[in-house]
Amino acid sequence: MSKELDRRSFIKMGGMGTLALTLASTGMPVDLFKDRAAYAESSFNAKLQFKPDGTFKIVQFNDTQDDERIDRRTLELMEKVLDSEKPDFVVLNGDNITGGCDTPLEMKQAINNIAQPMEKRGVKWAITYGNHDEDSTPNSGIDEEGMLSIYMSYPHNMNQRGPKDVTGTGNMNLLIRDSSGRKAAFNLWLLDSGRYAPTTIANQDFQGYPTWDWLRFNQVKWYYETSQKLEKQFGRKIPSLVFIHIPLWEHRFMWFASVEARTEEDHKLAVKKHQITGERNESECTGPVNSGLFSAMLERGDVKGVFCGHDHINTYAGNYYGIMLGYAGNTGFGTYGLPGAERNRLRGARVFNLDENAANVLTETHMVFAKDYGIDLTANDQSIDPLSLEKTKKKKPVHS
Repeated sequence: MSKELDRRSFIKMGGMGTLALTLASTGMPVDLFKDRAAYAESSFNAKLQFKPDGTFKIVQFNDTQDDERIDRRTLELMEKVLDSEKPDFVVLNGDNITGGCDTPLEMKQAINNIAQPMEKRGVKWAITYGNHDEDSTPNSGIDEEGMLSIYMSYPHNMNQRGPKDVTGTGNMNLLIRDSSGRKAAFNLWLLDSGRYAPTTIANQDFQGYPTWDWLRFNQVKWYYETSQKLEKQFGRKIPSLVFIHIPLWEHRFMWFASVEARTEEDHKLAVKKHQITGERNESECTGPVNSGLFSAMLERGDVKGVFCGHDHINTYAGNYYGIMLGYAGNTGFGTYGLPGAERNRLRGARVFNLDENAANVLTETHMVFAKDYGIDLTANDQSIDPLSLEKTKKKKPVHS
């Protein structure tokens, strides 16, 4: 296992490692519940559906993280993954854009760059937010609510405004119908994990602690209660995946099979215990507070996996007490990667294969990398002019 470095060090110089990832999912027990569906019902009209053969494929792109002059290889990677994997749905899981957009037009161009690979292929997609998405807001004047309006203007985008009075922008769930179109076979939770910790709480600052954000209690409560409503609506717990940008503390616990120990021997034990595969080249950059989401998911028993980004050169995944925890690595060539000549070796995407006839529905997940497609990995800048802005038809509102 390579020596850990903090995020500031990696922004300057990167990390190290390699290895593709494939991991089978595990199950959770089923039980009953109460309460009725309201917001949850509307997502069943989203028209995501398993194919006639009972399969469904998801691709996760993380940290495309560029401005209106995107590195051409980011788009090349997205396009080649889409053409090779032919997914049924794509999630852009945070840090989709970054600083550098100085006008509303440049913000629209930056968003358009990363929307076009899916739009041109007619692939349904949605985004979550990361800590860098508002880096251009001070100059462009467009915040995450404004960005969401732009994203939602694309015909194949499936984002929703999200529930009111819940922290973050665009928290949502998307149900996937079975191949018959009559039942819910799987569910996707897309949550806004925030940006940075508050300056102070109770007159105490966060010096010495991680300064990224964390999921708030009202978001965890919304997940828990919506999960209950879905169970009541469909008469069973709906297996699901959670996508968040910033990792959970449990990601770190899993890597070492310990809360405090941090040795290579601890990790070797963790590999066997949690079936871990993939690389960890920088410390997990969590928030200073454990949100309690993992505890809530254990209690509900419907979530099969939680996948994040944020730490560009981590690609690992494992089975942590029946729930897969993992990373999708980093798609964008315009941001930090490994050190030196290896800078772009881990640029990639994560693929999820679902089968409605399998006990856990999620049957397999693995990483694919730019190197698999013969993309130039030279450690340099290859930014291009913005893609042409294309007129898009505004989606009709979804009604329950």
